[in-house]
Amino acid sequence: MKLAVITDSSVYLPQSYHGHPDLYVLDIPIMISGETYVEGKNLTIEEFYPKMAQASTLPKTSQPSIADLDDTLTNLEKGGYTHVLGIFLSSGISGFWQNIQYLIEEHSQLTLAFPDSKITSSPMGYMVTRVLDSAQAGQSFDQILSQVEAMIAGTEAYIMVDDLNHLVKGGRLSNSAALLGNLLNIKPIMYFNDGVIEVFEKVRTEKKALKRLIGILDQRASQGSYKTWIIEANAQTKAERFRQELLASGFEGDLDIVPFCGVISTHLGEGAIAVGFTPKLDGK
Repeated sequence: MKLAVITDSSVYLPQSYHGHPDLYVLDIPIMISGETYVEGKNLTIEEFYPKMAQASTLPKTSQPSIADLDDTLTNLEKGGYTHVLGIFLSSGISGFWQNIQYLIEEHSQLTLAFPDSKITSSPMGYMVTRVLDSAQAGQSFDQILSQVEAMIAGTEAYIMVDDLNHLVKGGRLSNSAALLGNLLNIKPIMYFNDGVIEVFEKVRTEKKALKRLIGILDQRASQGSYKTWIIEANAQTKAERFRQELLASGFEGDLDIVPFCGVISTHLGEGAIAVGFTPKLDGK
């Protein structure tokens, strides 16, 4: 078996996996003030936030290119690959997953699967890296796909946004609700519910919201072994404070702080932080 993994640029991957010979990443463009950018090519995450703040309208994102995916699959066939696993951002926040299913029949020479990740960012990146590692270890395609499906089923993410207006512009919250929330200092906790971002709880004050997130993580940590991330949208200080409070609470899980990409930060807004966790199926 020669296996390739395809994902998209909303993913967060550890530096050691960048440039992996069996990994292919589809670009998701970001449009800011009439200009098109691709993070990592003509835009850094450090450049993104000033550009978003200076823009008169909220940046827009589009789906990865289906034509690019089609071409990638054709090139993989020519390159001797026998199996391909595509892991892309949740179908609940992008139509890309639904739109690519026909390609499975178009590339019948490949054993091809597109499981719906129902997530993005670092949890999705963890799925990608585990697939690459499992293939290297000699596991079969069916074993690897089964592991991915188990990780998807056990993955959760909760998000606390700093600016409710981004949720309004993204259609996640009504304008009147945002106005009332800002007046009352309400910090809604969002979560991925079967791949769709929805309101989980409305909490008064950021301090109470962070405490609620700590409670959620402590509960999950008691139920098994998880890979856990604090994910921040240009909110490193807030994320580190959250990490310290989490550790002080007795949390002993595997915990990293990583950044959101510009694609996701466009919809959540600067200052958002999230916690995501995915089960470790074999303790790794």
